Amino acid sequence: MNTILIILTVVEVLLLVLVLAGYLVTIAATLQKIGSTVGLIRIGVHAIDEQLRPIEPELRGINSALEKVANALTNVTR
Repeated sequence: MNTILIILTVVEVLLLVLVLAGYLVTIAATLQKIGSTVGLIRIGVHAIDEQLRPIEPELRGINSALEKVANALTNVTR
């Protein structure tokens, strides 16, 4: 009787280990896909940064002009 219980326990433990290994493989594959997607997003963000870099000096001038307009409008309303 004890031998049968020991064998069944060992089989159950082996099945548990196999199921856990399957889940770990699935999780690893999912994380790999996520890592690949994050890499593509990083490349896209870098490309956007490179394309917007020449606009920065122009935006500083526009912001400066808008600040002057805002100050002038606050002076008019007083």
